[in-house]
Amino acid sequence: MTRTFDAVTALDDVTLTLEEGQLIGMLGPNGAGKSTLLSLVSGLRRPSRGTVRLFGGDPRDAANRILLGTTPQETGLPSTLKVREVVDFVGGHYPAPMATGELMEMFGLTDLASRQTGGLSGGQRRRLAVALAIVGRPRLVLLDEPTTGLDVDARRILWDAVRGYHASGACVVVTSHYLEEIEALAERVVVIDGGRVLADDDLPAILARVGARHVRLTLEHPADVDRLRDLPSVVDLSQQDGRTSVLTADSDAVVRELVRRDVAFSGLEVRGASLEEAFLAMTERESATQGATR
Repeated sequence: MTRTFDAVTALDDVTLTLEEGQLIGMLGPNGAGKSTLLSLVSGLRRPSRGTVRLFGGDPRDAANRILLGTTPQETGLPSTLKVREVVDFVGGHYPAPMATGELMEMFGLTDLASRQTGGLSGGQRRRLAVALAIVGRPRLVLLDEPTTGLDVDARRILWDAVRGYHASGACVVVTSHYLEEIEALAERVVVIDGGRVLADDDLPAILARVGARHVRLTLEHPADVDRLRDLPSVVDLSQQDGRTSVLTADSDAVVRELVRRDVAFSGLEVRGASLEEAFLAMTERESATQGATR
């Protein structure tokens, strides 16, 4: 599918299949096309070219959306209704909704049941909005930046709730700027930038695509850090809390060269790149490629 807005191409010939039982993390910078993609799947917009099918039918048909739950980036709630009343009201639109008490316990909302939504904090409103996305027991859940405004504890409550609901066999799609969130939740990762899918694979494969590794060590002689800067395949070098970290495309060559140069060190660690590093590497490569073809 392709979606354009006047002269802007928000999605450029994207093909994507969302399978039952998957927990999918969707990564991309602002303007990458993530929210546009979710709006097409949920029937809020139609593609300029191509086809979108939701449970085999047109997503603009309400009958096909009965098994869909969504939380957009911004959600309006009736300020004078109490939390329990909002959950009951939304749940009443579905044939077999979750029990209100069960849902509120899942999202840490039990103590807020009698509070008007207008009196909730931003993070509490966000948790309620995500809870409303699953009250109807959907088989596909689209969560667009679900933990925006949440503190660390509230974010983990929501993570646990998402994992718990996903365990029922539903497909859950989460977009996020919190890369550690995708790393904590996702089994499959889709990276989008410039309206195109740059990568679509399981989490370990996405991490492997960056091709870089971290070599961390403690130098017995801090002045030796200057001897590390010209080591083979070094991409970056940094220091923190007495530890030196080398980002390299060839960790084996770096370690061999450290020994050959008789650099005294201890506490050697070698690990793969994080999801954040993989994501940045892929999007930076895409930007460089686009720049070279202009």
